[in-house]
Amino acid sequence: MAQSHIIRGDLPPFTASRSILALMLREMGSTYGDSPGGYAWAIIQPIGMIIVLALGFSLIVKAPSLGTSFILFYATGFLCYDLYKQIASKVAAALTYSKPMLAYPRVVWLDAILARFFLNLLTLSTVFCIVISMILLVIETKTIIAIQPILTGLGMSALIGLGVGMTNCLLIGLFPVWKVIWKIFSRPLFIASGVIFIYEDMPSVVQNILWWNPLLHASGLVRAGFYPTYDASYVSLGFGFGIAFGLILFGLLFLRSHQTKILYR
Repeated sequence: MAQSHIIRGDLPPFTASRSILALMLREMGSTYGDSPGGYAWAIIQPIGMIIVLALGFSLIVKAPSLGTSFILFYATGFLCYDLYKQIASKVAAALTYSKPMLAYPRVVWLDAILARFFLNLLTLSTVFCIVISMILLVIETKTIIAIQPILTGLGMSALIGLGVGMTNCLLIGLFPVWKVIWKIFSRPLFIASGVIFIYEDMPSVVQNILWWNPLLHASGLVRAGFYPTYDASYVSLGFGFGIAFGLILFGLLFLRSHQTKILYR
């Protein structure tokens, strides 16, 4: 327990970066190195989900809400949402997963959080680039890509995932029943985050409710980067990033105070 009182300034320079890198390498080996196919599954799984969505909805509607390609439309929504979901899930379990490493004096709780965030951000960003590149190479979409809104939307999604993950890390650690509650509460997010439909397709009453979902703003930004004619006027950078940084700050403040209780309950 003594390690929780370590002040980073008392340690040698670059200790934080070395600890984070060591934790990232450890997770890369345990998560991808020991599983059949390794990193290939990180690419195959979202591709499979996108194909299922594209085939399923192509039988119901004549054309996607934007453009002509069902696969590209659902890829831009699903990959943005999956970035949030994977980061939130991994960060929420960061302290439990890295508990053996946190016994070392040079490794602190924040290292475990950041290691999982950076590893999954790098992995899922790479998956995003690979999957989108494959789609653009195989299917004629005539897409003109705008990099800035795509990066902004993905960044917003990743930071929301970090904030939600840190908050859940705290709440699950203090109140284990919250894991079940959150799983039930978060199930509608897949539909409510702009994966299947865009904001403009919804009735005004539903729009007024869904606007308060920051993930909808993130997916709107990403799609605006792939569809030049799409004006996602409802998107608010202040709201989306405000929610993300608010949750991150909440997690930082309370995890620092309760991390020992979470680790040794």
